[in-house]
Amino acid sequence: MRAGAVSCRLMPPASAHPRPEAPLDRTGATDRIRVVGAREHNLKNISLDLPRDALTVITGLSGSGKSSLAFDTIYQEGQRRFMESLSSYARQFLGQMEKPKVERVDGLSPTLCIDQKTVNRNPRSTVGTITEISDHLRLLMARLGTPHCTTCGREIATLAPGQIADAIMREAPDARLHVLGPIVRDRKGAYRKELREALADGYIRAVVDGTMRRLDEDLDQIKLARYEKHSIELVVDRLVARPDHRARLVEAITHGLRLGHGVVTLLVEGSDGQISHRAWSSERACPDHPDVSIPEMEPRLFSFNAPQGACPRCSGIGWLEDFDLDLLIDPDLPFDQALLPLPADDQRLPFSSLSRPLLREIAQGLGVDLGAEEAPPWRDLSDAQRRVLLTGSAKAEAPIRFTVTREYDGRKSTSSRVWKGLLTSIEHCWHFSRLKRLEAYRRRITCTACKGKRLKPLALAVTFQGATISELSSMSIDDARAFFAAVALPPQSRAVGAPILQELRSRLDFLDKVGLGYLSVDRSAATLSGGEAQRIRLAGQVGAGLQGVTYVLDEPSIGLHPRDQSRLLDALTELRDRGNTVLVVEHDAMTMARADHLIEIGPGAGREGGQVVAQGSPRQFLAAEPLRRATCAASCGSPCPPTDVRATERWWCAAPEPTIWTASTCPSAWAPSTWSRGYPGPASPAWSWTSSLRPSERTFAGSREAPARPAIRPASTTGSMASIRSTRSW
Repeated sequence: MRAGAVSCRLMPPASAHPRPEAPLDRTGATDRIRVVGAREHNLKNISLDLPRDALTVITGLSGSGKSSLAFDTIYQEGQRRFMESLSSYARQFLGQMEKPKVERVDGLSPTLCIDQKTVNRNPRSTVGTITEISDHLRLLMARLGTPHCTTCGREIATLAPGQIADAIMREAPDARLHVLGPIVRDRKGAYRKELREALADGYIRAVVDGTMRRLDEDLDQIKLARYEKHSIELVVDRLVARPDHRARLVEAITHGLRLGHGVVTLLVEGSDGQISHRAWSSERACPDHPDVSIPEMEPRLFSFNAPQGACPRCSGIGWLEDFDLDLLIDPDLPFDQALLPLPADDQRLPFSSLSRPLLREIAQGLGVDLGAEEAPPWRDLSDAQRRVLLTGSAKAEAPIRFTVTREYDGRKSTSSRVWKGLLTSIEHCWHFSRLKRLEAYRRRITCTACKGKRLKPLALAVTFQGATISELSSMSIDDARAFFAAVALPPQSRAVGAPILQELRSRLDFLDKVGLGYLSVDRSAATLSGGEAQRIRLAGQVGAGLQGVTYVLDEPSIGLHPRDQSRLLDALTELRDRGNTVLVVEHDAMTMARADHLIEIGPGAGREGGQVVAQGSPRQFLAAEPLRRATCAASCGSPCPPTDVRATERWWCAAPEPTIWTASTCPSAWAPSTWSRGYPGPASPAWSWTSSLRPSERTFAGSREAPARPAIRPASTTGSMASIRSTRSW
């Protein structure tokens, strides 16, 4: 057979000592991937050619060696070569990757794996971050967004230096001012050169990371960590905010705006001695509320994964975990027993002084009547008493104090403390102990600061076409496609906005092609199914526009509706048409019919697999139909149903009782090895479409994922280990 030709051949079952195949042609062809001597797992020293820039499907029985060839050999070898291409410095952090058991793999391009197992459970990962839609939305808002005042909602206007000076003197009259020009704002670097140049230009003082430093005296002592973020502000002038100093203040603000590229900061020392740090922008400030100014609009301002844009209360997650009062307190119990996490034996809660005797002592200070045999229930307490018990009395005019006695090494010490409340004590206990029994009283609540939108008010005050970035992210893929399809940019914005909109539209269109139009952009990746996550990662790869890459996919049709399956195949062919090699491990007949090249691994599973049973195009597999039927009849005497590569057919077999009923698509509808071992039933089974279960029969649902624990074995999973233990117990 000449080099590069494909064939469809039938191979005999594997023997106990397989003979190595004849070596392939060693000419350096660039139109194929050549695997020589693959012996990983149950692969029996196989050698084969895979066409490049084509859609290749590897099929066969479960356990026949498909994944061993695709993932453990081809993909593993590609990853190993990538690791070896890195420097020795980078490899010491990544470790070494073991070479797969293969003689050689020629013509292999960089490999990427898209499977259903690596679903990111990080709460910060969303559909938008995986597909880079969120990145383009942030860029769109930073370049074409319209800022608004966070107080009144009015569009931000430009402020002149005189307006900034008037606002300062109106808000802080007679205050001592330090006018600062920021030259570095939250950037990494050492900045030794910038500080020396500032001293040469005549600047004597600078605020470095919030600390005032003298450049003429402390320049050699200022050492900034290179890989940490720093802020450097040069002191332009020091003066008092008085009307006779207005001209000087305007000049200093103008100079500070020039240094800060439109941003000036001031240290304002009031009459009470407190110092506040204020920032003003000459381009983005509200005329009615001059203190509200939008900083330079950068993409990180709209990112909930960056400190510049994340909500400070929830850190950009959108929710908080806190104790629920409805779970913590039973109002029908006496007040000293209503707090359910408290130990029942009057012992104190770990890492706190909270106990039932302490609650009775605090209640006595609140005037609660303790003369009865049993303390009054929680619901009978007044609102003021319940508030003090929950939040403490530190802010009261006469705070309630209690005595704490501690014993260390036989010595007792007594101290007086202010009652800070039940919630504070429980939070302190949870912070230091993480008691398991306290988890039952916690629940996830939406962040009260950002209302679940994850961003700061400044980021949520910027709109594009009347919508904020949070509103755009909460849209479904279908709604977002319709929104951006209707956007018409003005002529002055087309040069900047047209490429961004084009990228957004292409990514949204692809997500709709693979049947994910119902998902929202801000949908958490932890809530996605395996099939959804795989298609989203595939959308991200198509949107990246890579060429010359070998993609390895693991059964992408699992769980898909036939309509969505055709869309997925269109996406795979689009990936192939861009100049990539797509290698798919699949059982589905529709996927195999759309393939450029088919490879069946078999003929059986486990020890009986690991060989190339047949390979070629779908048309060549169909040409082998008479031989397939003859092999099936000779093996089990069962007539095989006709195969149609245009659709997936389901066949049901009626067998004598008792029996095991199966309903599935044949793993390889065209390969003889599958059918020769697929049904060992009677000589003339009756093929039919219907069956009924008796009321006494039960059905079970099996998961495709195997348990991940190393102690799990097939014997323990199937229950046979229990029988083995019972026979050995005597």
